[in-house]
Amino acid sequence: MARYVYDFTEGGRDMADLLGGKGSNLAEMTRLGLPVPPGFTLTTEACRVFLSTGSEPAGLGEELAAHLSAVEGAAGRLLGQPDNPLLLSVRSGARFSMPGMMETILDIGLNDESVLGLAKVSGSDRFAWDSYRRLVQMFGSTVMGVDPAQFERALILLKDVRGVPDDVHLDAGDLAQLVDTYKGLIHVETGEHFPQAPAEQLRRSVLAVFKSWNGERARLYRRREHIPDDLGTAVNVQRMVFGNLGPDSGSGVAFTRNPATGEPGLYGDYLPNAQGEDVVAGIRNTMPLTDLERLDPRSYARLRAHTRTLERHYRDLCDIEFTIEHGRLWMLQTRIGKRTAEAAFAIAAELADEGLITPDESLARVSGDGLAQLMFPRFDTSATGAPLAHGLPASPGAAVGAVVFHSPDAVRRATAGEKVVLVRQETTPDDLPGMIAAQAVLTSRGGKTSHAAVVARGMGKVCVCGAEELAVDVETGHFTAPDGTVVEEGAVISVDGSAGAVYAGAVPLADSEVMRFLESGPDDETAGDTGGEPTGDVHAKAPWLIGAVDRALTRADAVRRLEVRANADTPEDAARARRFGAQGIGLCRTEHMFLGERRKLVEEMILARSDAERDRALAALLPLQRQDFAGILKAMDGLPVTIRLLDPPLHEFLPDRTDLSVRIATAEARGGLPTANDVDLLAAVNRMHEENPMLGLRGVRLGLVIPGLVAMQARAIGEAVAERTRAGGAPRAEIMVPLVGDVRELRIVRRAVKQVLDEVSSTAGVPVTCPVGTMIELPRAALTAGRIAEAAEFFSFGTNDLTQTTWGFSRDDVEAEFFSTYLDKGVFPASPFETLDRDGVGRLIRIGVAEGRAARPDLKIGVCGEHGGDPGSVHFFHTVGLDYVSCSPFRVPVARLEAGRAALEATDVSDSR
Repeated sequence: MARYVYDFTEGGRDMADLLGGKGSNLAEMTRLGLPVPPGFTLTTEACRVFLSTGSEPAGLGEELAAHLSAVEGAAGRLLGQPDNPLLLSVRSGARFSMPGMMETILDIGLNDESVLGLAKVSGSDRFAWDSYRRLVQMFGSTVMGVDPAQFERALILLKDVRGVPDDVHLDAGDLAQLVDTYKGLIHVETGEHFPQAPAEQLRRSVLAVFKSWNGERARLYRRREHIPDDLGTAVNVQRMVFGNLGPDSGSGVAFTRNPATGEPGLYGDYLPNAQGEDVVAGIRNTMPLTDLERLDPRSYARLRAHTRTLERHYRDLCDIEFTIEHGRLWMLQTRIGKRTAEAAFAIAAELADEGLITPDESLARVSGDGLAQLMFPRFDTSATGAPLAHGLPASPGAAVGAVVFHSPDAVRRATAGEKVVLVRQETTPDDLPGMIAAQAVLTSRGGKTSHAAVVARGMGKVCVCGAEELAVDVETGHFTAPDGTVVEEGAVISVDGSAGAVYAGAVPLADSEVMRFLESGPDDETAGDTGGEPTGDVHAKAPWLIGAVDRALTRADAVRRLEVRANADTPEDAARARRFGAQGIGLCRTEHMFLGERRKLVEEMILARSDAERDRALAALLPLQRQDFAGILKAMDGLPVTIRLLDPPLHEFLPDRTDLSVRIATAEARGGLPTANDVDLLAAVNRMHEENPMLGLRGVRLGLVIPGLVAMQARAIGEAVAERTRAGGAPRAEIMVPLVGDVRELRIVRRAVKQVLDEVSSTAGVPVTCPVGTMIELPRAALTAGRIAEAAEFFSFGTNDLTQTTWGFSRDDVEAEFFSTYLDKGVFPASPFETLDRDGVGRLIRIGVAEGRAARPDLKIGVCGEHGGDPGSVHFFHTVGLDYVSCSPFRVPVARLEAGRAALEATDVSDSR
């Protein structure tokens, strides 16, 4: 029979798949000898069985009873014992951290009888009734399905009647009255009474936590974080310890380093006379954890010792929950802490300096997505006035948007294309959709470990919390700044998550320090500098942060196998890409060179009535193209430059069909004659009109249909190579034929190109050789790659069009029409135009690589779609054996970093957290 329950003494952190992250870490802390309240874990397998069958697994009840008996025996009292009750907590604990997304029920075992015993044994009526009202509220909403807002309204009403600011000021009689009110709500809403049997409370709580795995907010969070839906959650049942027993008790959250900046040292929040849920809920403003040293020096010293033990054991930033009960410290949870991008780079470098992790593990701890965040602009605060208010800098970055006060409004307005900032007194898990939709989150209450702070940091979302100076009124839709300024819903504000400041209006942006470094390259003062410690001020710590980024990129460059090239169409873009570390150009789109004033020459080429007229137009384009190519080859001297022959539909170079028709009709209506050019243009547009131009006359088809076009471009490339060679350069031009679907197309074009290059070599007196390859962007090309490789000297997968043609999507049409629905319904884990579809498009790439290299073992293969800069896709391209990826210049550093991480992943050099 399968086993579904494990005592904390039986597990360890290597069992996270079975015991979940929380359960495995509780077991690990127990094994380390830290003060963990006894308990046990119901496995993720039990959850999966329950979710698939709708009933608890066979034998689970017996196992649960046996482990409960062991906890009761160790405590010397029984669950819900009337005179001295043992109370339990039930908490979710999935494989991957999902803060606040699933359910927790505290104080299980209390009922109308045992609450009196708890009051007697604790010596505090207020504590007992406070614990009971928490249980009834949590159980009523989580297990019995009562809207939690009803409980909150009842609490607010009672506080108003009593004239007190928070629930701490309610006395035992008030709380007993609140319990009766809550139980009445439950009976009215469900037709049931709150269960008095402790065993029933426990069983139903466990099943409710299992069910919460499929709750709306949990599913939304998993989609956002790309967590599989089939993992299930473990459930941790643990003896209750109480932080709400008076001034010598309390609860807190500690990080072994600052999760926003990476600064070493104990960091977090503490709340005296409170349970842990109060700390993260943000309903009461916390005090800095350092104040605990003054309140309870002994507990603070023990906490510091335990956090040092955990950080050295896990070799990473640890996030810790703890409770102090009458001066005794208890460790309730630890996990690898979520952190901002800045903190990730800082902590990885610092831990490597301390010798806790290797340079390769340090690289594995950062990510391309994080680096991209560091490249985002920051506010130029020198160009603005004083801020409206200050709060805690919970998650850095700069965001501008219109103020909204409710999560559904944030979603609605963001869906309509508006940038918004979600403003709340504090957030709850139900606010997750609005937090995802918003550019930033601003709260007037809550500490650095509140729900808003933790979730925003995990999502890389800008967040300022605990801005106590702001009076937020969500009901009337405005907030008031300390100087009396009233900001209404819809007004634009700017949120600086690095400085914890809020400004009226849109503050101008400036490049980040990391972006300036990447664009200009290192200088003597910043390159490799990771000495000293980062500080909370993003500007003050810029040299240290830049040094950490530089070290990560340097290590990635040392270990990666994939080359990283850039997509660039001008000498300026090529030079910028080279500064970003590009090792060549993987895609130079020549159609971008035919716009502006040159468009007239393209019109003449299309409208030519004879070969002579067409040759004149092509001859006029030739020197312009040659100049373009010479400039790009100079900027990338010594590095490969892959030049794609003209690709877009020709209708893009002609006037709009409707505009031309209106212009001609207007001239005729006025009794005049339309110009001959307009008449000729309309005839050409009508002749070339296509119902689906993206699948029409474009790519290689143009070269076969428009005489002289391929020859002109090949000559311009060849003469540019000759010019650069005579000037002492080392040009490495490669010619790429787009949209090939059959090897015969490529053979015809290749012969024409080789003939022109031979002529240029003879005329220029210097050898001009350019490899000729093709862009694989049609399923047929991938499926016949073996034959195409016979005529191709290289492949480059054009994953943008390959995705369109594989899925049958027109990107510009479908993204706005139904992609959001597909993402919401889980059809896509992510847009296939952002992250490569490995099952479909990826399979075609595998086939193309295998068949291409079977026919030509030395075939150079890359990718030039924007997937080449997507972190997840880069790992796939490494796995299938591509030689290089190519992406926009600004994504080159991201691709470099991820190519290094992909190499480590493939060789099993991973961090061992």
